[in-house]
Amino acid sequence: MNKPRHAELDLEHFLPYRLSVLSNRVSGAIARVYSERFALSITEWRVMAVLGRYPGLSANEVAQRTAMDKVAVSRAVARLTEAGRLERETHDDDRRRSVLQLSPDGYKIYDEVAPLALAFERRLLDGIDATERGLLFRLLDRLDELEIRAEAELPAAK
Repeated sequence: MNKPRHAELDLEHFLPYRLSVLSNRVSGAIARVYSERFALSITEWRVMAVLGRYPGLSANEVAQRTAMDKVAVSRAVARLTEAGRLERETHDDDRRRSVLQLSPDGYKIYDEVAPLALAFERRLLDGIDATERGLLFRLLDRLDELEIRAEAELPAAK
């Protein structure tokens, strides 16, 4: 009996899959440190990292900067606020818009985790020379630019 032919997708050579797997491995490795020490999820740390660098963003702006799901960001914000790690204030110009910033407790954690994250990155990139590192980051920037264009050109689902 003939089996029907299906489309083939060689995942080992499919860039979105490879990037996703690599991202999950790298995120998981560093997440063990801040998860065990501070009971933070990956999403919670990413929210804290963005707000540590860019205080005063809304939850939607955090979601945009991280390319994370708005619901996941909203849940992380709620947990971090409840834990006293984030503060929410009403925006001066638009009373309907709330902005977020790390609380003093949040900054204490941020100031401990950020150096650990940077040390992890140094170890991760240790085997890559400066020229290759520069190329890697230029290629990532270029892929980021191209991804936005490619996403806009995808055919609509049927």
